[in-house]
Amino acid sequence: MAKHEKKVRIFSALEVANICGVVNQTAINWIKNGYLKAFTTPGGQYRVYAEDLVEFLSSRNMRMPAELLASVEGAVEKRKILIVDDDQSLNNMIKGYLEKKFPDFPIYQAYDGFEAGRLMVEQKPSLVILDIDLPGINGKELCRKIKSDPSLGSPKILVVTGLSGEHLEETMKKEGADAYLRKPFDFDELTGQIFDLLKRVGS
Repeated sequence: MAKHEKKVRIFSALEVANICGVVNQTAINWIKNGYLKAFTTPGGQYRVYAEDLVEFLSSRNMRMPAELLASVEGAVEKRKILIVDDDQSLNNMIKGYLEKKFPDFPIYQAYDGFEAGRLMVEQKPSLVILDIDLPGINGKELCRKIKSDPSLGSPKILVVTGLSGEHLEETMKKEGADAYLRKPFDFDELTGQIFDLLKRVGS
């Protein structure tokens, strides 16, 4: 099997129900009502592709098992997330939210650029949620350093900032940011960005 080739993961309605913590009939109703994309086997059984189940859970802000996301990514390792923001209240709020959304993923916190650099080397996270206005090494410089150092594992970077500037988003993406969110942001929007970036890890 080629290095990047992956098996297609397919779930039965019962497996979907178990993942979502509902009875089998509820999962079947989701499919029948068109909420959850599925196909029918020659024997009349419903089957759901992993990608469609991930999209369904994401759109409804439901718990995402790490093994499910990994089956879509074609990877087995846990995805580590690093939150870098000197606003401790917001940093803790994001961490608490992500722990509920991604309960199987290790989540780390840094409140300045120097601590972020140390954790990047030690933990090599797959995703960095990065504020720009940081004490120590500023976010722009840190973004550039992360993207230019192959030893850090090429993580995806989601920039979050309260700074204004007509060309700030364009500037940050030139520095290597993969996505950009302006504060204050909606947590559902944050989740959507994280889902998208985690599925792209390694690409």
